[in-house]
Amino acid sequence: MATMVLTVAGSLVGGPVGGAIGALAGNVIDREVLFRPKGREGPRLTELRVQTSSYGTQIPRIFGTMRVAGSVIWATDLIEHRSKQGGGKGRPSTTSFSYTASFAVALSARPIHGVGRIWADGKLLRGAAGDFKARTGFRIHAGSEDQAPDPLIASVEGAALTPAHRGIAYVVFEDLELADFGNRIPSLSFEVIADPAPIAAGAILAELGEGAVASPENTLALAGFAAAGASVRAAMETLAGATGGWFRAEADALTLLDGPGTAIALTDVGAGAERDIRGQRDIAAAETAPRTLTLAHYEPARDYQAGIQRAVRPGAGMREARIELAAAIDASAAKAIAEAALTRLDMERERRTLALPLGALAIRPGERVTIAGAPGLWRVDRWRLEDMVVLLECVAVASGALPGAASGGRVLSAPDLAMGETVVHAFELPPLGSLAATPRLAIAAGGTGPGWRSAALLLSTDEGASWTPAGTTAMPAVLGRLVTPPGVAPAHLADRIHVIVVELANGAMLLHDADDSGLAEGSNLAMVGDELLQFAHAVPLGGRLWALSRLWRGRRGTEAAIGSQTAGDRFVLVEAESLVAIDLPTQPTRAQVLAQGVSDAEAAQAQAQVRGVSLVPPAPVHLRARALLDGTTEIRWIRRSRNGWDWIDGVDAPLGEEGERYQLTLTLADGGDRMIAADVPHVVLNVEERLAVVAIAVRQIGAHGLSLPAVLALPLPGEG
Repeated sequence: MATMVLTVAGSLVGGPVGGAIGALAGNVIDREVLFRPKGREGPRLTELRVQTSSYGTQIPRIFGTMRVAGSVIWATDLIEHRSKQGGGKGRPSTTSFSYTASFAVALSARPIHGVGRIWADGKLLRGAAGDFKARTGFRIHAGSEDQAPDPLIASVEGAALTPAHRGIAYVVFEDLELADFGNRIPSLSFEVIADPAPIAAGAILAELGEGAVASPENTLALAGFAAAGASVRAAMETLAGATGGWFRAEADALTLLDGPGTAIALTDVGAGAERDIRGQRDIAAAETAPRTLTLAHYEPARDYQAGIQRAVRPGAGMREARIELAAAIDASAAKAIAEAALTRLDMERERRTLALPLGALAIRPGERVTIAGAPGLWRVDRWRLEDMVVLLECVAVASGALPGAASGGRVLSAPDLAMGETVVHAFELPPLGSLAATPRLAIAAGGTGPGWRSAALLLSTDEGASWTPAGTTAMPAVLGRLVTPPGVAPAHLADRIHVIVVELANGAMLLHDADDSGLAEGSNLAMVGDELLQFAHAVPLGGRLWALSRLWRGRRGTEAAIGSQTAGDRFVLVEAESLVAIDLPTQPTRAQVLAQGVSDAEAAQAQAQVRGVSLVPPAPVHLRARALLDGTTEIRWIRRSRNGWDWIDGVDAPLGEEGERYQLTLTLADGGDRMIAADVPHVVLNVEERLAVVAIAVRQIGAHGLSLPAVLALPLPGEG
């Protein structure tokens, strides 16, 4: 007896692809040679999710678009970078460390079109627009047969020792910053685009078969497929079996068939030379077929995460079947495949054996046939020749499942936020906490995109002649520019008249209201031009515009800047976590800052005039004159302190300086002026002095300089 078998690929026993050439040579092959008791194992879904770096790891062939982890094929040691800040004036410097690494990852054993998104530890490292969320050099080697070695690998290993990895698609990261990943190489996965459009399962099988498999008929289109597993043959069997296909023997190849099509009409007539041989019909018990079938797959709508679809048939049985299909398909298509596969396994319980004359030798295994007296379409599963009688064992061909809706479940995708360009502002900030011993520069930065996170800083205090690293920016700040300036208003009263309109850098930035207690505690403090002010109400106007009203003006001694703003000036919400404070030398009058983020083609620039407002006391307030009974005039004022801004107990704030001293400039009626000093917040002018003085300016003398003046005009006697 000779037997030739071509079963549905991917069923209990595999094998028709690998044995096709030998079978076609003589059209006869023994079942025990073609098939083995244990089926081959196709690719499992977990193989594509876990990044490896072991020798001998299989690299899948990627078709369509798939998400794969890849295999690390080359890497450097971590590279340490040092950044030194501060120092001078007896203060210790601060040295910070950061780390980068360079490495290469193999993605596909066939050429690819490109790489889309990249995930690092589950978060997007590269967005759909190709923007990176961390600084790195990145190159794609598409896997052509003429690709050159990577220049970085060649520079490290030597040109003679660097393979070009022709036929292998791989990517190279150069100096990937590792701060966001715990200073280690993160676990990466890649959206590999091998073919720009979905690809038919038959076309995949034809390429994997390398000429031994033909697929002339339309087959299921897959968004992506990864051919991996114990062998290419196993991948082919898994793919063909999951899509309901089988193979038909041709003269020198196999043809993939799938579902209904042209069929040969047969009649079981019985034939034999010495004895009559008749066909038969066998139906296995229902319990032998699975009652439940589970299909595992990758779902593009869920960032290619593993999805599960189940099909359940009514009736008896406890068996369960599982198909792991390393393909990217949507939930509805996966549900249809599962339903069709379960129906097929149930229908294949019925087998018909036909006894035909020798003229039926031309009927090939895998051929579609119709059987007289038996409804439906059948395929030849096994071919036998006994006593000059051709016996064809046939199984029913199930029609495909009707398309229906299915849900892949809810998924929380990693946010893909545009980085945008860096926006940076630099300004000298009055003390908000501890006192400074040198001018203190505040740097706030954000981005025009909601995904902006940080930028590297460079600082110059010599008009750009030299630049020194200044670390990185702090948390993204809420900032933008003035559209409508705040105008002029007193600093000692709430400004209920003016409304500021600001345009924030991106639409994800938000502003909030604050009540009086919140304002008293420092909420909604903003640097607007050179004036610090607070706002109680913030109203969105649409887009990135906000209207700010009920203002507290000239905060922290910045009342001299009230009314100096123009359209286009800076707006920065002052929050400690979003500011970088840098101590400057005492000499510079201007500081310049460069800030460059991951997505910046050029560095953003900012500059600030250094006037010492972070060092000197604020100007005195409540300057007033009072005539005494003896004809003299007393000038009094209230001092303020950079070491205390809240008047919570009715007594003076802490001095905050080495001693209490004042410099008074008396403007004389004849156009001259005269300076006097005081160590208490008042002086007395005698009659002659009072008659000669038309104005007085009071400055507090601080440890590092003079405050701004508080000025009082003194009308001449008789002038009202």
